[in-house]
Amino acid sequence: MRSLIAIGQLLAATSLLNLASAKPLSNIETRWGKKSIKPKVFIINMFPPEGDAWYGIPEFNLLAKNITVPGISPIYPDVHCTADEEVCQIVTGESEINAANSINALTFSSLFDFTTTYFFIAGIAGINPKVATLGSVTFAKYAVQVALQYEFDAREIPSNFTTGYVPQGSTSPNEYPQSIYGTEVFEVNDALRQLAIGFAQTATLNDSSAAMAYRAHYATTNAYKAGSEGPSVLGCDVATSDVYFSGALLSEAFENTTKLYTNGSGVYCTTAQEDNATLEALLRGAIANLTDFSRIIVMRTASDFDRPYIGESDNVADANLQNLFYANQGGFEPAINNIYLAGIKVVEGILNGWDSTFQKGIPAPNYIGDIFGSLGGKPDFGPGSMFNDNPVKKRSQKGRNAARGYPVTS
Repeated sequence: MRSLIAIGQLLAATSLLNLASAKPLSNIETRWGKKSIKPKVFIINMFPPEGDAWYGIPEFNLLAKNITVPGISPIYPDVHCTADEEVCQIVTGESEINAANSINALTFSSLFDFTTTYFFIAGIAGINPKVATLGSVTFAKYAVQVALQYEFDAREIPSNFTTGYVPQGSTSPNEYPQSIYGTEVFEVNDALRQLAIGFAQTATLNDSSAAMAYRAHYATTNAYKAGSEGPSVLGCDVATSDVYFSGALLSEAFENTTKLYTNGSGVYCTTAQEDNATLEALLRGAIANLTDFSRIIVMRTASDFDRPYIGESDNVADANLQNLFYANQGGFEPAINNIYLAGIKVVEGILNGWDSTFQKGIPAPNYIGDIFGSLGGKPDFGPGSMFNDNPVKKRSQKGRNAARGYPVTS
């Protein structure tokens, strides 16, 4: 909900006051010298309320060290670390551009050694009531860039189209994209995800009376039964879009995109603005042997529903307005609280099992990486695995021009 973003902006001032107590770090020696900071866990948050969830907690003090990193957000220019440098945190700024730039600058900074670091994306998100409810904690296997498509105004679409979104290079909504950019889908380590789910399931999740009241409305629709139940910890996938959307038609369109892009195995669950951008930056770090892509966890907690309940208003347009702007869904505070309540179990699980399990890494039983297979292996999504065994190829500029009908020169 846009109103929730406004709340977050109001809280930003409080965050800055909290950060004022962070201890400056001086005389850092880079990896090109004797020492660089080598975290075991690196928490990635997107805006201040998510970051604030980790401050003032009993387990550790993330504000013990304050490291200014060139190239990350000018609004949030510091990385914060515990005194022993085992756990660090960044606030990237919201949207794909901010996340990509901040994580790229972080990844390639000579101040850190990330070769054995577990990156823990921990943020709030919209939620699909077919899958889960407000306050739920989700862990993704896939991140799908659902808005990387052609778009027609829904009032002007052909009669045989169900949506105005058409995959790049294709001519209908249900055709796999023929023009591949490389950031459409990322897949992370499912064995690590299952361990994270197990850790998080030991947490007692937060809820609110307002969330209980609001989610009860979804019980009248059988398809939304999960949305009417209490918060839980589960595995399902994240859709990335800079556009903050609301409504059943767009949500169902992006649910179909998620299934299409993952060859039917992805479960559209949460909606966010950053994850594909963050994962692309971490993947480029892995290509340069600076990060380990098998050590990534994507956790999103549910702050608001992606669509109104049936009957929220007599008019569909009014229902969408209520859902996005005005309804007191009550999910923001539980979602923020559950970032810490579930997230701390994941962080402690990694730290406590470092010597026995996590230091050496968790072997991935599944493919990990992007649609290009940039890190090796064969993607289990996309044309390479389902469509006539025709592997995705990175198109040259000549190929892109030909696909778009532009003149092609030799």
